[in-house]
Amino acid sequence: MEIEQPVPNPAAQQAQQRTLTGRFCRCIFTSIFYTQLTLISLFVIFLTLRGLVFTKSPNFHPKKWYTPLLSSVAVSGVVSLAWQCFFVCNIRRTVRATFWLTPILILSLGVFLMLYKSYVVRWTGILLVFFSIVSAIYGCHVGEKHEFTFKMMSIATKVLPARTRVIAVVSMILSLFYSGFLVAGIGGATSTRTRLDILFISIIFISLAWTMQVLKNIQQVAISKAVYAYFKRDEFMNACDALGVTLRKHLGSVCMGSTLVPVVVLIRGTIRGCHQCDKCDDDEEIYTSTRGCFFIANHLILYGNRYGFVQVGVYNKGFVQASNDTWRTFRRMAGLEQLIDFDLTSSICFYNAIGVGAIAALTAGIWELLIQKDHFFELTLYAFIIGYFVGRVSTAWLQACVMGYYVAYSENPQSDNFDDTIPHRIVRQNIEKLKREAENEVREEEDVEDPSYM
Repeated sequence: MEIEQPVPNPAAQQAQQRTLTGRFCRCIFTSIFYTQLTLISLFVIFLTLRGLVFTKSPNFHPKKWYTPLLSSVAVSGVVSLAWQCFFVCNIRRTVRATFWLTPILILSLGVFLMLYKSYVVRWTGILLVFFSIVSAIYGCHVGEKHEFTFKMMSIATKVLPARTRVIAVVSMILSLFYSGFLVAGIGGATSTRTRLDILFISIIFISLAWTMQVLKNIQQVAISKAVYAYFKRDEFMNACDALGVTLRKHLGSVCMGSTLVPVVVLIRGTIRGCHQCDKCDDDEEIYTSTRGCFFIANHLILYGNRYGFVQVGVYNKGFVQASNDTWRTFRRMAGLEQLIDFDLTSSICFYNAIGVGAIAALTAGIWELLIQKDHFFELTLYAFIIGYFVGRVSTAWLQACVMGYYVAYSENPQSDNFDDTIPHRIVRQNIEKLKREAENEVREEEDVEDPSYM
């Protein structure tokens, strides 16, 4: 008698294969992260000992080089902590001050660099002045979005999970100590002045950028999971417990997302920015187009977006799958995708980080210019980069709260935990869309009635 073998389900086999592939990728990224962390630590120790102990260049003065840069690192931490305190006290005024002060700080840094005689430094200053003007125009252009963003941030941060602020402060302190540690290696590489110094310093800053992104996104996975649990299930979760699970189980997905998200954000932001320059009155095409750059932006977001970090923590998914599922959930609700892009939380965090970087750069640059001019520009640049990443780490908790709220809402919008803020905004978006379409029809009719020829 033959026993009939069960026929395997193709869908189940495919899902199992995706799970195994995802686990393998997560293990690979976890191994890469720990390996680079170990190697860069040994590399920094080697550069420090080589430059400051064994070589001892007479043209390099450690006190004059390290003091301004390490002081600027400390200043970036103080400013980031002060911003968080101001934000907790008054969200509205803090955000408005951020949008106004950041362009002024960037302008000040650009003018400061333009006063230096070096051609490269002067052009860097000109670029910063141009960026400050663009950022100021953007701040004015998005003025109508302020009220909605204020309200969303107030709602999302009204009931913070336990230990959220502890995680935010400890993460910021870790970023300061890690930055200070890498500064030691940068100084060691600078002291010898070999041709490989630029390569060594570039490697250190690439490691700094990725490690800071991972540190920021670990916070986002943990805190957004706790926020999601509250708004979805009325469950009060300790953020430290979520952090422990994140470090044990989700580090590979966090490392993968820390690599993909900046690339996707840059490409999509560039496409949307160019579109806004061409057609500032209508942003609908990017969500509906099936070809060209808009299709790329519309499709690329499925494979890497910051909201995927929420499902990484909640459902233990791989980052790509979590990003795909999260964004498709947004798209199933009419108007929610446009509303999420309408929110300014990510822009506020970016502006804050740029402002912190500018303050740190001015601190290091002015200090170094007063005591010696040999390393003035490089210290200004290093301080700006470090200050920027410290600022990003310090505001990760805010972005995590808003992310957790949006994802929880998208899965159960009828819950009593949500008010009518999002539905009212979607209705208003639809009304504004109809007005734009009516205005476009009127313009088209006028063009047909009064044609002009060259």
